[in-house]
Amino acid sequence: MGAHPHLCLCSSGIWRGRQGMCAPDALGASPWEEVCNSYAGGSQRLDVGQEFPSGHVVAAFDPAGLPSGCLYSWPPQKLQVFDATNTTRERRATIFNFGEQNGYKTFFVESICVDPEVIAANIVQVKLGSPDYVNRDSDEATEDFMRRIECYENSYESLDEDLDRDLSYIKIMDVGQSYVVNRVADHIQSRIVYYLMNIHVTPRSIYLCRHGESELNLKGRIGGDPGLSPRGREFAKSLAQFISDQNIKDLKVWTSQMKRTIQTAEALGVPYEQWKVLNEIDAGVCEEMTYEEIQDNYPLEFALRDQDKYRYRYPKGESYEDLVQRLEPVIMELERQENVLVICHQAVMRCLLAYFLDKAAEQLPYLKCPLHTVLKLTPVAYGCKVESIFLNVAAVNTHRDRPQNVDISRPPEEALVTVPAHQ
Repeated sequence: MGAHPHLCLCSSGIWRGRQGMCAPDALGASPWEEVCNSYAGGSQRLDVGQEFPSGHVVAAFDPAGLPSGCLYSWPPQKLQVFDATNTTRERRATIFNFGEQNGYKTFFVESICVDPEVIAANIVQVKLGSPDYVNRDSDEATEDFMRRIECYENSYESLDEDLDRDLSYIKIMDVGQSYVVNRVADHIQSRIVYYLMNIHVTPRSIYLCRHGESELNLKGRIGGDPGLSPRGREFAKSLAQFISDQNIKDLKVWTSQMKRTIQTAEALGVPYEQWKVLNEIDAGVCEEMTYEEIQDNYPLEFALRDQDKYRYRYPKGESYEDLVQRLEPVIMELERQENVLVICHQAVMRCLLAYFLDKAAEQLPYLKCPLHTVLKLTPVAYGCKVESIFLNVAAVNTHRDRPQNVDISRPPEEALVTVPAHQ
């Protein structure tokens, strides 16, 4: 990408609403970070009136057509997403010129809906659940939104293949029925295009669960490739019954290549697909150790991991940050699919859950993903509905909270205070 930061402009046509697939306020920061974070050094999204750490304030787009504080007070970032109704060519030119003057490569994202059914569904699913209409009567909100469409109709100018041939952009028609892509300038823009062309708004659910309890789980040992414990096998049978009772249309089942997820999937009696990238985080030299053994043998490493669990990398192993990058192909494929059951591992499940729930890096390693519990994720406008279903099969607790004392000189008992009980 060279030295150029990126400015991504998200604009929607008059016959549209902010469908979840293309509006950053519906996407949350995570999808853009997932596409761009490792390439652009991070992205930042703030709401109107919210302060940057430096004290700058995001202002609304000025009705006269000039961007006020929202553009001009930006601190130096490598990726900025500007979500506004940039409905005229003049308005877009102002933003493009700002980008040119400040060293930004500008990429436009336009969504156009002409299908009346799509528009009606958009109003119900998005606008009535939008922060714009909190505590507003639904009929009043619908009427207001239709007035917005009428207001923009007279002045709206879509991106044009001839007049705007020098701009970099993607146009999305009727939430993915067709696309126009023009002048993709670099890797980051190509990743944004790839992401937008793979997501959809078809109603679906993603089921996440860990493998059944393993023999090493019982002993408090991390990693390894053990088989299921007796209770783990019981969970696999309960999971099979649960999935059968759900009667899920065209369900796909994915596992890692590790024994415990495969044994769990085998009980379902349906085809499943193994993904190597779904394997558990590699604990390196600490594989198959208990936390007590790690503290005894590698006290410095144990403390360093507690200090920054997301970025800490096990010697000869992986960090959560590494794992997030490894899981990108799975995340992209999950966005493309409809109903999927992913049978995975604690760290992997945390990463997937953090993506769909837009959790920060510091929160990710401490998300609770207990054994023998299914999380049903249903993407909706402005978020993701989560249902937690415990399948009534007891299991050992494997969740370890961050201890208060993370200093490298801490006594062992303070390092181990949050270690869950085990054999």
